[in-house]
Amino acid sequence: MANQLDTIVAVATPPGKGGVAIVRLSGDKSHAIAKKILQKDLKPRQASYLPFYDQNNQQIDQGIAIYFKNPHSFTGEDVVELHAHGGPIIVDLIIEVVLTFGAKLAEPGEFSKRAFLNDKMDLIQAEAIADLINSGSKQAAASAIRSLAGEFSRQIKTLVEKVINLRMYVEAAIDFPEEEIDFLADEKITEQINEIISKLKSIQKNANQGSLLREGIKVVIAGKPNAGKSSLLNVLSGKESAIVTDIEGTTRDVLTEYIDIDGLPLHLVDTAGLREAKDKVEQIGIERARKEIQQADVILLVVDCREDENIILQNEIKKYFADDIELPKIVIARNKCDLIEESANNKLTDSATVVTLSALKNVGIDRLKNQLKEIVGFQSGESGVFMARRRHVEAINQARDHVETGLKQLEEMRAGELLAEELKLTQQALNEITGEFTSDDLLGKIFSSFCIGK
Repeated sequence: MANQLDTIVAVATPPGKGGVAIVRLSGDKSHAIAKKILQKDLKPRQASYLPFYDQNNQQIDQGIAIYFKNPHSFTGEDVVELHAHGGPIIVDLIIEVVLTFGAKLAEPGEFSKRAFLNDKMDLIQAEAIADLINSGSKQAAASAIRSLAGEFSRQIKTLVEKVINLRMYVEAAIDFPEEEIDFLADEKITEQINEIISKLKSIQKNANQGSLLREGIKVVIAGKPNAGKSSLLNVLSGKESAIVTDIEGTTRDVLTEYIDIDGLPLHLVDTAGLREAKDKVEQIGIERARKEIQQADVILLVVDCREDENIILQNEIKKYFADDIELPKIVIARNKCDLIEESANNKLTDSATVVTLSALKNVGIDRLKNQLKEIVGFQSGESGVFMARRRHVEAINQARDHVETGLKQLEEMRAGELLAEELKLTQQALNEITGEFTSDDLLGKIFSSFCIGK
C-alpha cells in the first residue's frame, strides 16, 4: 500500500458507464490538488458545481466537488470527492490529472484502512463496510448495519473491560501474598469468571449466526446415479439448472447454484453419480465429486428410498474420510417416496438426519430446507444478530477456551498465576477482533479484500 503520508486517489463507484462517477482523494494534498483541477478554492462540506481542468488548463468535464476537512471525513484526513459524468474515459482523464498533480493510486481497501488507523472506526466496523456492500440478503444487510453501527464492537469492548478488571484483582492478589486474606478464595472471582463465560456464549451464538449470514454453507449433493440428485438441485434452485434423464451418468461435472433459505446463503454443488465407471470422462467427474464431498460443510446424500441409506452412506461417503478426520454434517434425502407411497417425514440416525421426500412431486422439500438450517444452527429472522467473520468466531472460541481453562486452574489448583495468564490471553483474543491488538499481516489481508476506492 501507499505510504500513510501519500495522497491517494481511486474511483468510489462501480466500473462501467453510468450517470455519475465519484473520484475520491484522501491525504494532505487533496485540497491543493482539487484547487488546481477546479481553479477555485473549496469551502469545507459545501458542494460546488464547477468545471474540471487538466494540467494544460483544458476543460475535461464539469460536475460537483465536495471538500471534507480533517478530521471530519471518512478517513480522518483531508478528503475531496469529484462527482463527474460516469463515462470510463472521463474518469480515467480525471484520475490521470490527479496523479500528475502528485497523488498515488489507492490499493484495495486503503481508504477504510486509513479510517481504521486514524481511529474513525475499529476493525469490526471497517469489515462491516465490505460486508454491507457484499450482502446477499436483507437479513445479511441488516446484520452488517448493526456491526457498522458499533453493536458488535460495544459488546466486545464491554467484555474486555470485565476481563481487565478481573485481571487487576487477580494480579493484585498474586503481588501481595503476605496478606492474610486469601483473595483467590473470594467467590466474587468465580462469579465474575462465570459471568464472562456466559457473555462469551451469548456473543458466540450471535457471531455464529452472523458468520453463516456472511459466508453461507457449502452443500454438496452426492449419491449414486439416478438417485435424483439433479432433480433435487432443480427443485431447490427453482430452475432447470441440471439436465435430468433416466440415463445413468448424465451428470459428469460439478454444477454449482446459489440459493437463499430465509436469509441463509447456500452454495449447492451437484456432483456426478458415485459408482465404478469405465468411461474416462465419467471417472474424472466422479473424482471431482469425491473432492467436493471432502470439502463440504454439509453433505446432502440423495438415495432412492427403495435402497438402504445406511449401506450407501458407509460405502459411498464415509470411506472417503480417514478415521481421525471428523465427518461433515450429513443430511440423507430418501428420494422418490411417491414410488412406494411412503409419507414424507424426518428421522434421526447415529450419524445423520434422514428426510423422506419426492423431488419429482415437490413433496417434503420445505422439511428438507428446514433441516438444512437446523443442522448448521441457523435461526431465521433472529434479532440482535450482527455480521461476523470466521476470524471473529475463532477469536471468540479461543477467548472462551482460555477463560474456561483459567477457571479450572483456579478451582482445582488455586493457581492464580495460571489464571492471570489465561485472562491475559483472553484479552488478547478479544482485542484481535476490534483491532486493538492486531498484526500488520492480518491488517493487510483484511483490507486487501475490499473494493478499490473503499
